Amino acid sequence: MEKEGTRMNDTIKNKLTLLPEQPGCYLMKDRQGTIIYVGKAKILKNRVRSYFTGSHDGKTLRLVNEIEDFEYIVTSSDIEALVLEINLIKKYDPKYNIMLKDDKSYPFIKLTTERHPRLITTRKVKKDKGKYFGPYPNVHSANETKKLLDRIYPLRKCSTLPDRVCLYYHLDQCLAPCVNEVNEEEYRRITDEITRFLNGGYKEIKKELTEKMTLAAEELDFERAKEYRDRIAHIEATMEKQKMTTTDFTDRDVFGYAVDKGWMCVQVFFIRQGKLIERDVSMFPLYNEPEEEILTYLGQFYTKENHFKPKEILVPDTVSVEIAEELLKVKVLRPQRGQKKELIKLAEKNAKIALSEKFSLIERDEERTIHAVERLGQAMGIYTPHRIEAFDNSNIQGTDPVSAMIVFIDGKPEKREYRKYKIKTVQGPDDYESMREVVRRRYTRVLKDGLPFPDLIIIDGGKGHIEAVRDILENELGIDVPIAGLAKDEKHRTSQLLYGSPLEVIELARNSQEFYLLQRIQDEVHRFAITFHRQLRGKNAFQSILDDVPGIGEKRKKQLLKVFGSVKKLKEASLEDITAVGIPKNTAKALLDKLQE
Repeated sequence: MEKEGTRMNDTIKNKLTLLPEQPGCYLMKDRQGTIIYVGKAKILKNRVRSYFTGSHDGKTLRLVNEIEDFEYIVTSSDIEALVLEINLIKKYDPKYNIMLKDDKSYPFIKLTTERHPRLITTRKVKKDKGKYFGPYPNVHSANETKKLLDRIYPLRKCSTLPDRVCLYYHLDQCLAPCVNEVNEEEYRRITDEITRFLNGGYKEIKKELTEKMTLAAEELDFERAKEYRDRIAHIEATMEKQKMTTTDFTDRDVFGYAVDKGWMCVQVFFIRQGKLIERDVSMFPLYNEPEEEILTYLGQFYTKENHFKPKEILVPDTVSVEIAEELLKVKVLRPQRGQKKELIKLAEKNAKIALSEKFSLIERDEERTIHAVERLGQAMGIYTPHRIEAFDNSNIQGTDPVSAMIVFIDGKPEKREYRKYKIKTVQGPDDYESMREVVRRRYTRVLKDGLPFPDLIIIDGGKGHIEAVRDILENELGIDVPIAGLAKDEKHRTSQLLYGSPLEVIELARNSQEFYLLQRIQDEVHRFAITFHRQLRGKNAFQSILDDVPGIGEKRKKQLLKVFGSVKKLKEASLEDITAVGIPKNTAKALLDKLQE
C-alpha cells in the first residue's frame, strides 16, 4: 500500500513540473481514477501546485489526501476556463465540488392565449405566446396568488369545456363559456387587468375594490360589500405581507456571500415586482479563492434547467462584472451606494449569520460521519473508507432466503445504491453459501459495468462469513478490497470489529463515533434485509393461499394481490368486497372458507 502511494506521489511530483503558466481547468482523481474535484485557474502552474505545498484547513487537507493523480486542460481565456469548469462539473459530478441543494425549477403563473383563456401554474416556460409571470421561488406564493386571482377574475378553471355549468359559475368565479357566449372584448378586459395586477398594479385594483365595497355598503348590499372586503383582505394577505420593497418593479436577484473556517455561504435574494419574495441559501466547503468560487456558483445557479434569469443581477465588489455578464448574458451590477448596495450588505450579513449558526451543527455532523470514517480507517490501518458496502442475510428456518447490501459514503447512507437479492442457488439455511452467491453477483456486476469499488466491505458475521467472501473476491474475481466482520453480543448488539489476516479484534472505544458508525451500518443493513424478507414472505404466503382455491388463476391472483396486498386485509374483507374485484360469488365464498381454516 505504501509503495503504491509513493509511486502515485512521484507521478504527481513529475506532473507538477510540466504545468503551463496558462489559464485552464484541472481534474483531481483518487486512487480508483474517479474524478473527485474539478477546478479552474488563471495560471494552472500556480494553482495546482498550491494544493501540494504549504498548510491547509481540514476541508482542503481531506481533498488533497485523496488525490493520487490529476490532469488538466488549457484554455485561451479565463471565461473559457469558467464555462469549461461548469460543464465538467455537470458531466462528472465530483463529490468535492459545489452541488446546489435544489435542482428544481420554480413555478410561474401563466395566462394562456386560448379562445377561452385560463390562469394556471407551471414549471415549464414554452414559446407558446402565453404570458408568464414569476418565477415564484416559494410554490406556496404562486398557488396563493393564483387562488386570489381565481376569486377576483372569472376565467374558466377546467382544462376541457364541460357540457354544463359547474360550481365556479354559481360562485361568480367563471363566465361559463361552456354554455354562454363570451366575447373576446370581455376576455381582453380581464386578461389586461390580470396582467396589470401581476406586474405590480394590484394597489390600483385594491383601491377600485375599496370604492366598490363602499358603494355596495351605501346601497345596503351588505353581501356584495362583504365579498369585496374579502377580496381586499386576500390581496393584503397575499401581495402585501412582504414589506421590503425597492423603488422600481425590476425583477432582480441579489447575491451576497460570507467565508469562514474553510466554508462558504451564498445568499440569494429574489426581488420580484419590487418586493423581496424569497431567498435561497447554499453552504459548501471552499477549496478555491472566494472570488473564483462565486463565479462558478453563479454559472451553476443559472445553468440549471429552466432556472429563471431576471433582468438584473446584483453582486458584491469582489465579483468580476465582465466575466459574469459574458457568462450569464444578463445585466450584472456591482452597486457602490444606495438601496441596491444595502441589499448586497443585507445578503452578506445573512450569509455570515447563517455560517455562524450552522457551524456547530456541521461540526457535530462531521464528527459523526467523515471524521468517524477517517478514524475507522486509521484504527484498521487502511485507506480512509469513504465508500463502505455492507451485507446481511435474512431467512426464517430456511424459507425465502434473501440478502441485502447497503452503501455508506463518507459516513452517510446512500439509499439510491441499496440492493436486494433473492437467493437463487442455495437450498436451505446456509448463511455462508448465501453470502458467497450474493457477493459473487454483486462484484461480477461491478466489474462488468465499471461501477466504483468500495474502500471497505463489512459482513454481518464472523470468521466463516469473512473467509467465504474473501474466497470469492480474491480467488474467483481477483479483487483486493479490505473485508471486515461485525460480531454481535448475546443481546444482539454490535460487539466486535474483526479484520486482518489472521483475523483479530480491532479495538474501538464503545463511546467513540467510529463505533457508533459501525452500529448504524449494522442496524441499517439488518433493517433493510429483514424488511425485504418480510415483504417477500408475506407476498408468498398470500399467493400460496390463493393457489389452494379452485377458480382463482394467475389473473385473479394478481388482481387480489393488487387490491388487498396481504392475508390480514383479505381476512378482514367481506364477501361483497371480494366480488367487487371481479371474483365470482361461489369462488369468493370458497376463498373466505379457506381463510377461516
